Amino acid sequence: MTVSHTADDSAQPPLFGPGSQFHELFDDPRWAFAMVRATVLEAAHPQIGAALIDNSTFVTHPWRRLRNTFLSLQRMFGADDQVRAKEAARLNRLHTRLKGKDANDRPYDAMDPGVRAWVVATLFESAVTMCRLSGRPLSPSAVERLYGEFRAYHAAFGDETGQLPLTLTEFWAYYDQMVEEELENTEAMRIILYKLFDHLPAPPLLNGLPTLWALGRAVVGPALGAITVASLPESFRRRAGLPELLGAGALMQGAYLTVDLARFLPEGWLRAQNIADLLALSPTSDDPRARTVTALHERMRRAGALLRLITPTSFRPAPETPSSGQRSAEEFFRDVLDQTGDGYLTWPDLAAMARELCGRLELDEPAETRLYDAFADWWRELQTALDTDGDGRVSAEEYAAAAPSMAGPALIRTAEVLFDAADKDGNQRIDEAEYRALFRTAFHRDTTGEATDGTTVYTRGAFVRDFLSFMSGRRLSTPYDPLLAEA
Repeated sequence: MTVSHTADDSAQPPLFGPGSQFHELFDDPRWAFAMVRATVLEAAHPQIGAALIDNSTFVTHPWRRLRNTFLSLQRMFGADDQVRAKEAARLNRLHTRLKGKDANDRPYDAMDPGVRAWVVATLFESAVTMCRLSGRPLSPSAVERLYGEFRAYHAAFGDETGQLPLTLTEFWAYYDQMVEEELENTEAMRIILYKLFDHLPAPPLLNGLPTLWALGRAVVGPALGAITVASLPESFRRRAGLPELLGAGALMQGAYLTVDLARFLPEGWLRAQNIADLLALSPTSDDPRARTVTALHERMRRAGALLRLITPTSFRPAPETPSSGQRSAEEFFRDVLDQTGDGYLTWPDLAAMARELCGRLELDEPAETRLYDAFADWWRELQTALDTDGDGRVSAEEYAAAAPSMAGPALIRTAEVLFDAADKDGNQRIDEAEYRALFRTAFHRDTTGEATDGTTVYTRGAFVRDFLSFMSGRRLSTPYDPLLAEA
């Protein structure tokens, strides 16, 4: 769907960008609850749930996935038609690669038009619900406007227009039917509700503060799960056997009302872009805001030390130890290779790496397919070398026994293809802007060289060497850690 802006429609509110209903809600802190709720409703769809279990990094890298989702919504609902078309094409290519069968041998396909329509439906319905639950429901006209914008968002992917009903009245009938007849108590939904919140890894801001994070998570995790369950449609809760804890309804109402009070804070304090960036920002980054993050990190470290003194020994997490610059084979397998968190190395893990790299570099075809193909060749090489029991996957034990053999020809080729993708101008060196596009930080002092004109660059040889060293599990604290290892 192409959105044109002519004199004839100048009196109509825009479907995207400033002035749209979605734009008015975009920085609303209530989205934190709404996005979790929408994700649970998506995961309850059997096809989406199966795709998440097989391919998603939402368990091991939730903050990275959250940031990528936010960036995608920002591009799709922005005012720039070209940016929206490019993002829609990228998402279509991504979804084309997500297909398979679930544990019951039922097929799933992320390009299924009905599945894609349900994803849009959950976002729209959760936006309406978050306003209602916080005591400030949208007016009927605002709901109509918002639905028109989400239909335009859905149409931007080129999907069949009939998948989302034309009118709002028809939408509610469609939504009720999906809830009653299609949704299931899927494994992915249970993981989100009962595992993800309880085992949520710390964002980069809180890395190295396990005591503080563990104590905060122990309180917030169960509460967030209870709030989410209480906000789901009652008929689905009953059918799925989801227990609603005593007082969960009041907790949910109080949480929505409390978060909604944030609208009285000074303008700009709760911009979604700033919050997403701060969650992803490492204290070691060269971003000017890292000074604030570093100060917060130091205060939290002191708070964590105090909590360790007053917390009973039996409830203390592992002590905070400084990094030695090395990681064990088991740590590397868990932190880097097992992107999906299922305990094994399979093709979806390497596909997740390729997906993250393609997204950071904003690759178009054919560069995107070239990088995916390189990772696919590396997977076949790993499978041949490490899968000793022939079950089609590599266990942590199989990897640890043969870790030194990781750096084979296919991995070298993957490093070279990634270098070519990052080297946008093709001059056989990565300059400062190209380096930042990939790593989102300035040059790493241990990986740079000097060009003939005196500028700092990253040569092909140095890049390949460092990539091989990282992917072979031999180095810690390289720029590749935030890229592929951090949550």
